[in-house]
Amino acid sequence: MQAMVGSQTVAANAADVLVDMSEASMTRLLVDGCLTRDCALDLLAVDAIVTYAFEAASDEPSRLEERAGRALARIAALARPYGT
Repeated sequence: MQAMVGSQTVAANAADVLVDMSEASMTRLLVDGCLTRDCALDLLAVDAIVTYAFEAASDEPSRLEERAGRALARIAALARPYGT
């Protein structure tokens, strides 16, 4: 995980770091044209990272709705350059 987030401190905020990782991973998959069943395992890995992000976010239930909204907006924005 540390290799994927570079200089970020993983312990600083696991939920946000995991959302960052999922966004970066999904961006890489989209740039590489990974939109078919051949990439299913990669896409499932991104899904798992998002799931772990929300598991980590549940440690702060008062921020869950705000975090979910932010994560949803970031993930949805990834589709814009690809015409979906």
